Amino acid sequence: MQLQDRLDEVRNRMGKAAAGAGRKPEAVTLVAVSKTFDADAIRPAIAAGQRVFGENRVQEAQGKWPTLRDETAGIELHLIGPLQSNKAAEAVALFDVIETVDREKIARAIAAEMTRQARAVRLYVQVNTGLEPQKAGIAPDDTVAFVSFCRDELGLTVEGLMCIPPADENPGPHFALLGKLAARCNLDKLSMGMSGDYDVAVGLGATSVRVGSAIFGTR
Repeated sequence: MQLQDRLDEVRNRMGKAAAGAGRKPEAVTLVAVSKTFDADAIRPAIAAGQRVFGENRVQEAQGKWPTLRDETAGIELHLIGPLQSNKAAEAVALFDVIETVDREKIARAIAAEMTRQARAVRLYVQVNTGLEPQKAGIAPDDTVAFVSFCRDELGLTVEGLMCIPPADENPGPHFALLGKLAARCNLDKLSMGMSGDYDVAVGLGATSVRVGSAIFGTR
């Protein structure tokens, strides 16, 4: 199956899941996760009309996206991997959306860089819904207070919440929890769902899904 076919299949499944939940397909954004793939592997997705992409690492993204952006207008780039504060300047300069804000130190670093660079980056707070010690993200019980800190103390505009459920658990309850937390924070954007469960996420209110292997194949 060619990339165009895989991309069409993902879009079709998203549309069916949205329709099944009484939602409009255009209410859900597909973030094509291009981490570990080089520019030549990404170009066919761009040629197929995909414009929103996700990367895990700042340094890797710096190596390919400036060139790809020079070639094609309208690219939107999301950072979906953990961010260290010493990479905040590069992240704010390169990415349009940072989905992994999860602690005060990184929130402060992003706020400072956005001021210094006079550049507004859209932000999501990552929630560790499964309380997994090896995984980034703020604890569910601390989410409302952390979003308030970002807004009130740092003047940041938080667009939504993001989560990565435990790999060995039913993702549905985690997606439902994220939705409840977002409602308590008066947020309506939910970044949740990956290649194995994005249709479930769409059915539970995802406004963006992060899909990699179902589009680009196995790495």
